[in-house]
Amino acid sequence: MLLAVIVVPLQLIMALVMASVVASLKTARSTVLYIFTIPLGLSDLAAGLIWLAIFEQSGFLNSMLVGLGMVQKPILLLSYQNTGVLFAAVILAELWRATAIMMVILVSGMGLIAREYYEAAEVFGANRWQRFLKVTLPMLRPSLQTALMLRSIAAIEVFAVVIALSGTTLPVLASQVYDWQFNQQNGGAAAAVALVVLAISITVTVVFTRALRTPEGATL
Repeated sequence: MLLAVIVVPLQLIMALVMASVVASLKTARSTVLYIFTIPLGLSDLAAGLIWLAIFEQSGFLNSMLVGLGMVQKPILLLSYQNTGVLFAAVILAELWRATAIMMVILVSGMGLIAREYYEAAEVFGANRWQRFLKVTLPMLRPSLQTALMLRSIAAIEVFAVVIALSGTTLPVLASQVYDWQFNQQNGGAAAAVALVVLAISITVTVVFTRALRTPEGATL
Protein backbone atom coordinates (compact mmCIF):
# COMPACT_ATOMS: atom_id res chain seq x y z
CA MET A 1 0.00 0.00 0.00
CA LEU A 2 2.86 2.35 0.81
CA LEU A 3 4.42 1.62 -2.56
CA ALA A 4 1.16 2.47 -4.36
CA VAL A 5 0.68 5.67 -2.35
CA ILE A 6 4.17 6.89 -3.30
CA VAL A 7 4.49 5.59 -6.85
CA VAL A 8 1.09 6.44 -8.37
CA PRO A 9 1.16 10.21 -7.64
CA LEU A 10 4.74 10.45 -8.89
CA GLN A 11 3.81 8.55 -12.04
CA LEU A 12 0.80 10.80 -12.60
CA ILE A 13 2.98 13.92 -12.43
CA MET A 14 5.61 12.39 -14.73
CA ALA A 15 2.95 11.13 -17.16
CA LEU A 16 1.31 14.57 -17.34
CA VAL A 17 4.68 16.19 -18.08
CA MET A 18 5.59 13.59 -20.68
CA ALA A 19 2.16 13.75 -22.33
CA SER A 20 2.32 17.55 -22.44
CA VAL A 21 5.73 17.39 -24.10
CA VAL A 22 4.49 14.91 -26.71
CA ALA A 23 1.29 16.88 -27.37
CA SER A 24 3.20 20.14 -27.85
CA LEU A 25 5.69 18.77 -30.38
CA LYS A 26 5.28 19.73 -34.01
CA THR A 27 8.02 17.49 -35.36
CA ALA A 28 9.58 14.19 -34.18
CA ARG A 29 6.47 13.52 -32.10
CA SER A 30 6.35 9.85 -33.05
CA THR A 31 10.05 9.41 -32.24
CA VAL A 32 9.73 10.95 -28.77
CA LEU A 33 6.59 8.92 -28.07
CA TYR A 34 8.39 5.75 -29.14
CA ILE A 35 11.34 6.52 -26.82
CA PHE A 36 9.01 7.18 -23.89
CA THR A 37 7.15 3.91 -24.44
CA ILE A 38 10.18 1.60 -24.77
CA PRO A 39 9.76 0.22 -21.19
CA LEU A 40 6.29 -1.05 -22.15
CA GLY A 41 7.96 -3.68 -24.31
CA LEU A 42 9.48 -5.35 -21.25
CA SER A 43 7.85 -7.72 -18.83
CA ASP A 44 7.75 -6.89 -15.13
CA LEU A 45 10.43 -9.45 -14.36
CA ALA A 46 12.73 -8.23 -17.14
CA ALA A 47 12.43 -4.66 -15.87
CA GLY A 48 13.26 -5.83 -12.35
CA LEU A 49 16.32 -7.69 -13.60
CA ILE A 50 17.53 -4.62 -15.48
CA TRP A 51 17.43 -2.55 -12.30
CA LEU A 52 19.01 -5.43 -10.39
CA ALA A 53 21.92 -5.23 -12.84
CA ILE A 54 22.20 -1.53 -12.01
CA PHE A 55 22.06 -1.73 -8.21
CA GLU A 56 23.74 -5.04 -7.36
CA GLN A 57 27.26 -5.07 -5.93
CA SER A 58 28.91 -5.79 -9.29
CA GLY A 59 26.38 -3.72 -11.23
CA PHE A 60 26.57 -0.61 -13.36
CA LEU A 61 26.09 1.89 -10.51
CA ASN A 62 28.94 0.50 -8.41
CA SER A 63 31.17 0.24 -11.47
CA MET A 64 30.54 3.90 -12.25
CA LEU A 65 31.13 5.02 -8.67
CA VAL A 66 34.40 3.08 -8.47
CA GLY A 67 35.48 4.32 -11.90
CA LEU A 68 34.86 7.94 -10.89
CA GLY A 69 36.77 7.44 -7.66
CA MET A 70 33.75 8.24 -5.50
CA VAL A 71 34.07 4.96 -3.57
CA GLN A 72 37.04 2.70 -2.95
CA LYS A 73 35.18 -0.58 -3.45
CA PRO A 74 31.70 -1.70 -4.53
CA ILE A 75 28.93 -1.13 -2.00
CA LEU A 76 26.36 -3.79 -1.14
CA LEU A 77 23.24 -1.72 -1.79
CA LEU A 78 20.58 -4.40 -2.12
CA SER A 79 20.91 -5.92 1.34
CA TYR A 80 18.18 -7.01 3.73
CA GLN A 81 19.76 -4.51 6.15
CA ASN A 82 19.15 -1.63 3.72
CA THR A 83 15.38 -1.79 3.39
CA GLY A 84 15.26 1.92 2.54
CA VAL A 85 17.56 1.40 -0.45
CA LEU A 86 15.58 -1.67 -1.53
CA PHE A 87 12.35 0.29 -1.36
CA ALA A 88 13.88 3.20 -3.32
CA ALA A 89 15.15 0.77 -5.97
CA VAL A 90 11.66 -0.73 -6.36
CA ILE A 91 10.17 2.77 -6.66
CA LEU A 92 12.67 3.74 -9.37
CA ALA A 93 12.05 0.51 -11.26
CA GLU A 94 8.28 1.02 -11.12
CA LEU A 95 8.55 4.65 -12.21
CA TRP A 96 10.68 3.68 -15.20
CA ARG A 97 8.65 0.61 -16.11
CA ALA A 98 5.04 1.69 -15.80
CA THR A 99 4.79 5.47 -16.18
CA ALA A 100 4.55 5.10 -19.94
CA ILE A 101 1.15 3.37 -19.81
CA MET A 102 -0.34 6.38 -18.02
CA MET A 103 1.38 8.69 -20.47
CA VAL A 104 -0.11 6.89 -23.48
CA ILE A 105 -3.62 7.17 -22.03
CA LEU A 106 -3.14 10.89 -21.31
CA VAL A 107 -1.69 11.58 -24.76
CA SER A 108 -4.80 10.00 -26.28
CA GLY A 109 -7.00 12.15 -24.06
CA MET A 110 -5.14 15.33 -24.97
CA GLY A 111 -5.59 14.52 -28.64
CA LEU A 112 -9.37 14.68 -28.15
CA ILE A 113 -9.35 18.21 -26.73
CA ALA A 114 -10.45 20.68 -29.40
CA ARG A 115 -8.03 23.52 -30.16
CA GLU A 116 -10.89 25.99 -29.88
CA TYR A 117 -10.81 25.71 -26.09
CA TYR A 118 -7.14 26.74 -25.95
CA GLU A 119 -7.67 29.52 -28.47
CA ALA A 120 -10.58 30.87 -26.42
CA ALA A 121 -8.44 30.75 -23.26
CA GLU A 122 -5.66 32.65 -25.03
CA VAL A 123 -8.13 35.33 -26.11
CA PHE A 124 -9.04 35.86 -22.47
CA GLY A 125 -5.36 36.19 -21.56
CA ALA A 126 -4.70 32.81 -19.97
CA ASN A 127 -1.03 31.83 -19.85
CA ARG A 128 0.26 28.31 -20.49
CA TRP A 129 -0.07 27.21 -16.85
CA GLN A 130 -3.60 28.60 -16.59
CA ARG A 131 -4.59 26.86 -19.82
CA PHE A 132 -3.26 23.60 -18.38
CA LEU A 133 -5.21 23.99 -15.14
CA LYS A 134 -8.45 25.37 -16.57
CA VAL A 135 -8.65 23.56 -19.91
CA THR A 136 -6.39 20.50 -20.08
CA LEU A 137 -7.00 18.96 -16.65
CA PRO A 138 -10.82 19.30 -16.67
CA MET A 139 -11.01 17.88 -20.19
CA LEU A 140 -8.68 15.02 -19.22
CA ARG A 141 -10.98 13.82 -16.44
CA PRO A 142 -12.04 10.57 -18.25
CA SER A 143 -8.44 9.78 -19.21
CA LEU A 144 -7.19 10.55 -15.71
CA GLN A 145 -9.85 8.27 -14.29
CA THR A 146 -8.78 5.37 -16.50
CA ALA A 147 -5.05 5.93 -15.99
CA LEU A 148 -5.30 6.18 -12.21
CA MET A 149 -7.55 3.15 -11.87
CA LEU A 150 -5.36 0.90 -14.01
CA ARG A 151 -2.10 2.07 -12.49
CA SER A 152 -3.30 1.94 -8.88
CA ILE A 153 -4.58 -1.61 -9.27
CA ALA A 154 -1.32 -2.66 -10.96
CA ALA A 155 0.71 -1.04 -8.16
CA ILE A 156 -1.29 -2.92 -5.52
CA GLU A 157 -0.69 -6.18 -7.39
CA VAL A 158 3.04 -5.59 -8.02
CA PHE A 159 5.09 -8.78 -7.72
CA ALA A 160 7.87 -9.56 -10.19
CA VAL A 161 9.80 -6.27 -9.80
CA VAL A 162 9.81 -6.58 -6.00
CA ILE A 163 10.90 -10.24 -6.10
CA ALA A 164 13.71 -9.48 -8.58
CA LEU A 165 15.13 -6.63 -6.50
CA SER A 166 14.45 -7.60 -2.90
CA GLY A 167 13.41 -11.24 -2.81
CA THR A 168 11.22 -11.67 0.27
CA THR A 169 12.74 -8.74 2.19
CA LEU A 170 9.94 -6.41 1.09
CA PRO A 171 6.69 -8.35 1.41
CA VAL A 172 3.83 -7.27 -0.86
CA LEU A 173 0.34 -8.71 -1.16
CA ALA A 174 1.06 -10.69 -4.33
CA SER A 175 4.20 -12.22 -2.83
CA GLN A 176 2.16 -13.23 0.23
CA VAL A 177 -0.29 -15.06 -2.04
CA TYR A 178 2.63 -16.85 -3.71
CA ASP A 179 4.24 -17.74 -0.38
CA TRP A 180 1.06 -19.16 1.14
CA GLN A 181 0.21 -21.15 -1.98
CA PHE A 182 3.58 -22.61 -2.97
CA ASN A 183 5.87 -22.37 0.07
CA GLN A 184 3.40 -22.88 2.89
CA GLN A 185 1.12 -25.16 0.84
CA ASN A 186 -1.92 -23.40 2.28
CA GLY A 187 -4.37 -22.70 -0.52
CA GLY A 188 -7.01 -21.35 1.85
CA ALA A 189 -4.75 -18.63 3.22
CA ALA A 190 -3.57 -17.79 -0.30
CA ALA A 191 -7.17 -17.46 -1.44
CA ALA A 192 -7.94 -15.23 1.56
CA VAL A 193 -5.08 -12.85 0.72
CA ALA A 194 -6.12 -12.89 -2.93
CA LEU A 195 -9.62 -11.81 -1.86
CA VAL A 196 -8.05 -8.95 0.09
CA VAL A 197 -6.28 -7.86 -3.10
CA LEU A 198 -9.58 -8.09 -4.98
CA ALA A 199 -11.39 -6.04 -2.33
CA ILE A 200 -8.74 -3.31 -2.41
CA SER A 201 -8.83 -3.23 -6.22
CA ILE A 202 -12.62 -2.87 -6.24
CA THR A 203 -12.43 -0.11 -3.63
CA VAL A 204 -9.84 1.79 -5.65
CA THR A 205 -11.99 1.47 -8.78
CA VAL A 206 -15.09 2.78 -6.99
CA VAL A 207 -13.18 5.70 -5.44
CA PHE A 208 -11.70 6.91 -8.73
CA THR A 209 -14.96 6.32 -10.60
CA ARG A 210 -16.82 8.56 -8.17
CA ALA A 211 -14.08 11.14 -7.64
CA LEU A 212 -13.32 11.68 -11.34
CA ARG A 213 -16.67 11.01 -12.96
CA THR A 214 -17.53 13.31 -15.85
CA PRO A 215 -20.49 15.62 -15.13
CA GLU A 216 -23.63 14.74 -17.06
CA GLY A 217 -23.90 16.58 -20.33
CA ALA A 218 -20.19 17.45 -20.44
CA THR A 219 -18.54 16.79 -23.79
CA LEU A 220 -15.25 17.50 -25.45
